[in-house]
Amino acid sequence: MPVKTFGWHFLPPCSCILQFCCYNNDIMNQTHAETIARAALERVDPEQMIEQALSIEDNHLVVATENERHELDLTNFRRIVVLGAGKATAKMARAVESVLGDRVAEGVISVKYGHTAPLSKVKTIEAGHPVPDENSILAAQETVRIASEADEETLCIVLISGGGSALLTLPYSDGEHSLTLSDMQETTNLLLSSGATIQEINTIRKHISAVKGGRLAAHAAPATILSLILSDVVGDNLESIASGLTVPDPDSGADAWATVLRYQLQDRIPPNVVRLLQACKKDPHLDTPKPKDPVFNRVHNVLIGTNAQALEAARVKAEELGYNTLVLSSQVTGEAREIAKFYSAIAVDLVAGAKACALPACVLAGGETTVTIRGTGKGGRNQEMAAAFLAEIARRPKAFEGVTFLSAATDGNDGPTDAAGGFASTEILAAAHAAELSLEETLANNNSYEFLDRAGALFKTGPTNTNVCDLQILLVDA
Repeated sequence: MPVKTFGWHFLPPCSCILQFCCYNNDIMNQTHAETIARAALERVDPEQMIEQALSIEDNHLVVATENERHELDLTNFRRIVVLGAGKATAKMARAVESVLGDRVAEGVISVKYGHTAPLSKVKTIEAGHPVPDENSILAAQETVRIASEADEETLCIVLISGGGSALLTLPYSDGEHSLTLSDMQETTNLLLSSGATIQEINTIRKHISAVKGGRLAAHAAPATILSLILSDVVGDNLESIASGLTVPDPDSGADAWATVLRYQLQDRIPPNVVRLLQACKKDPHLDTPKPKDPVFNRVHNVLIGTNAQALEAARVKAEELGYNTLVLSSQVTGEAREIAKFYSAIAVDLVAGAKACALPACVLAGGETTVTIRGTGKGGRNQEMAAAFLAEIARRPKAFEGVTFLSAATDGNDGPTDAAGGFASTEILAAAHAAELSLEETLANNNSYEFLDRAGALFKTGPTNTNVCDLQILLVDA
């Protein structure tokens, strides 16, 4: 009997021997995909990266990356404080404490619940992500307190990684315009479900916040700021990472309002937010600090980790495992289920003998996709991509023999779930059939977590305490 899924029929393999061989290959490929992913995660471990980049030489604090080098004479500073926000900042702060030791006077970081590490001088506040909560405000208030006490003899080391936008939230208030946590939460929820890119979302976040869009640098001026930044943004634009806490904001209030109109949110976002954005559009004094603002005169923003570095480590591990590799891009964006069709097309071509990459092949890419919410299910963009890839397999399973696909978030939490992402293969599709799961219902309701969980296809790492966007790994047997 044919088995039905996602509106199509397919015939199971006609040979028990073929079934057994495919099963073994799928299991091996899934193990290889996980091994490759974990090698990528190890490369972008923030603690290791900062310990490698940061050092003290002749009483100078030196930060040296592959692309730049900065030296700060520590004799110029009476106090050193550490501030930070993002899913990776606990490990980043631990590395800074290791390098600077008792030179650190105090500090505070805001991390997602569970993304912690033991620290001695720096206080940790766990807060809400992707939607801010009361602790997000508490963390921002403490951060602003320390920053505002800084003077010309203070060195502020600011640790920034993905997630910082939600984890460090201080609603804008100037007397005439006063936003609330509820305003921030409602706006964030609407933006996250709109299909807007992270850059577009952050354009709005910067203009309704008292710390984003360079405003944290304004609070700390005239102190010297050294920001160590781990990129979770496609293209590594510093002004978009955690909404650019210490970076000049090139986006205007008009840009923020244009994003609202682009996604037809003007009648849905809170009235307080509407009034502030429209005022920012008209009055430059309400806007965020721009590139020539003197508050940035003593600011050094240093990028220490990227998705491209993770992909390079994945490539090396894949070649060690015997695969021919092809790295497509670190800047993949778009709707997750549409990007799944792109990867599935590459898989079909490779199975059919395309010469883009010799078999066995490992095709790698990274970036950050989006999901337009259609239902009320549970999942994330990587799980949705894996489910959509399975839907492509269901259309013509024989075209995907020997194919394994993994899409995963490098922070270990794909959307509001405890999984980093999910796998896709013919073996996983067979498991889904055995459990009588419907791909059609799953995608219609954005319920990829439950589907992949019951099919045994979730990829779980736990919180990784790093965050450099997502990884996609496509393996094709010879």
